[in-house]
Amino acid sequence: MKRRNFLAGMAATPLAAQSKLLLPTDKPDQFHLRTMWYNPVPPIDQAKWTLEVKGLVDKPMRLSVAELRKFSQMQKSARMKCVQCWSARNSWGGFAFAELVERVKPLLKAKAIRIDCADKWYEYMSLDEMRSPSVLMVLDLAGKPLPDNHGAPLRLLDASKYGYKSAKLITTITFVEQGKGSMACDLGPFYSPSGEILAGYDTPLDLGGAKRKIAGGEIKDY
Repeated sequence: MKRRNFLAGMAATPLAAQSKLLLPTDKPDQFHLRTMWYNPVPPIDQAKWTLEVKGLVDKPMRLSVAELRKFSQMQKSARMKCVQCWSARNSWGGFAFAELVERVKPLLKAKAIRIDCADKWYEYMSLDEMRSPSVLMVLDLAGKPLPDNHGAPLRLLDASKYGYKSAKLITTITFVEQGKGSMACDLGPFYSPSGEILAGYDTPLDLGGAKRKIAGGEIKDY
């Protein structure tokens, strides 16, 4: 289904503009990662971009990249696991979601967030999930600003879940009373609302691609 959406978007896009779009890849890049997009879109203009935070909060706000970089920054080594059975470990940099919560002050009835992205993808996450140490709001990858093709300027990382839950190109975070699963659930039987990594097998692209057995959850053994 994702590939059909991609092809439909390509057909509607002038040929002169297609080279400037963020496109899916099958070949791993220098980070040993592949990328997927719900719709082909151009990179975000970071000079104009702001993160809109709204919904059930006392203090809705818009935050620029420069303002987000004033948050307490941290580094996390984590393995991104794709539902397609591959993974790669990288160093990710960014801030804890709790710092954003502290600024916008959610109402007591807010129990989840909806994340909307520039490519029309969306995800729901509970506030309990967002408090997990597996979660990071990412601004950097491998010690440098997050590249466009990995969701710049802001993406989510939740290493305990399949990569489709780690939304890229984030534009809006809306605090809501309850979550409603995941957009991925509408795309096929390989996706679940929670996105939790199941026991089975993994192919770590950064370690030669040999198949390894995993117990499920965040992969910490390698």
